[in-house]
Formats: sequence, structure tokens, C-alpha cells
Amino acid sequence: MVYKVSIVIPGSESGGAIINLREIPKVGDRIQVGEMEVEVMEVMDLVPPRGDFHFMHATCKVVEPQK
Repeated sequence: MVYKVSIVIPGSESGGAIINLREIPKVGDRIQVGEMEVEVMEVMDLVPPRGDFHFMHATCKVVEPQK
């Protein structure tokens, strides 16, 4: 199964992305989006799964690099 995930990052200059994942994203997961690491805050199904694809939306926040 491929999870096509629309990533939205409120307040971020990048705005977000659409990425493919091999596992369902869960609240608290950290995902690499380009050069940013984000933490999943909310996950919603967009439409029912179709074939090998599951379309989802995730609202995330940027994880600040540790110093």
C-alpha cells in the first residue's frame, strides 16, 4: 500500500508537500519533508483507499533542530 499524504505546515514558508509513505502517518510521527523535519499533529483520510493507494492529509509543525 502506498499512502499519498498531503502535508500542510501552518505558518511555514514552505507551505507543505505531497509525499508517498509506506506506512500510515500517526500523530507524533516525525517525517522528513525536503530539508525540514516535521511532527505530525493531525491525520485525516481524504478519500477511501483505491487499489494500492490511500489518500491522506496531515497537519504538521516544524521540528526545530537541536543545538
